[in-house]
Amino acid sequence: MFPLKILRKKIAINPDGLEWKRTKWNVAGKTYARLAERISCKIADRIVSDSRAIQEYYLSRYGIETSYIAYGAYIFDCQSTRRIEQMGLRKGEYFLQITRFEPENHPLLTAKAFSKLRTDKKLVIVGGSPYSTSYVRKLMRYRSTKVLFPGFIYDHEVLRELWCNCFAYVHGNSVGGTNPTLLQAMGAGCFVIAYDVLFNREVLRDCGIYYDENVETLTAQMNWALNNEKSLRTFGEKARILISQNFTWDLIANKYEKMFFDLLG
Repeated sequence: MFPLKILRKKIAINPDGLEWKRTKWNVAGKTYARLAERISCKIADRIVSDSRAIQEYYLSRYGIETSYIAYGAYIFDCQSTRRIEQMGLRKGEYFLQITRFEPENHPLLTAKAFSKLRTDKKLVIVGGSPYSTSYVRKLMRYRSTKVLFPGFIYDHEVLRELWCNCFAYVHGNSVGGTNPTLLQAMGAGCFVIAYDVLFNREVLRDCGIYYDENVETLTAQMNWALNNEKSLRTFGEKARILISQNFTWDLIANKYEKMFFDLLG
């Protein structure tokens, strides 16, 4: 970035959440992330915040007014179940979580909570970790005929089928600002059970329900969903409307276009 600054080029930076909060970093990693954050505030002509909570953080910590531009999502339906059937799944018969296997995303908490349910439904946790850790090893102990770990899935058609046909979507991310996976789950009309942090409440609002770091809380929310299945569709429909009004890619692209034109004067 320094050469660009010397050449008097305009610089816009999207920090993509609060990297120093991620538990995967040791003290050196967290210190570097903090330093990089501070330097970016000095160098950038514009900082882009993908959530209001991030925007408030930069204002209170650095006194910087940032541009709020979230991510976008598509609204979609999926009539097919062929791909999920190949995974041994049926429509409406599984809880779903798609995430990296890191503590701040809470897949282990999801597995623990699910293990306390009395249900014939399955749990599918899509994702993984590029390295083996004690956390991942603990998570893998829950692998069974009812708890599936299919690994990373990059095929968008498979992901769409998983979202559209799940009974409920568990979103455990807690530090990354506006999360694209949460937006896509909402765009698919999923009933969402989300980890209770400002980032997630800002996006999901009253279109889902929330849980905290206690296993019992998530188990209770999963049980609520199982006992109130007829109500879940209403949540999903509200989530789609919210996406259509606030998080379409056309809207997000227009905001970026306006920001770039403003930046160039």
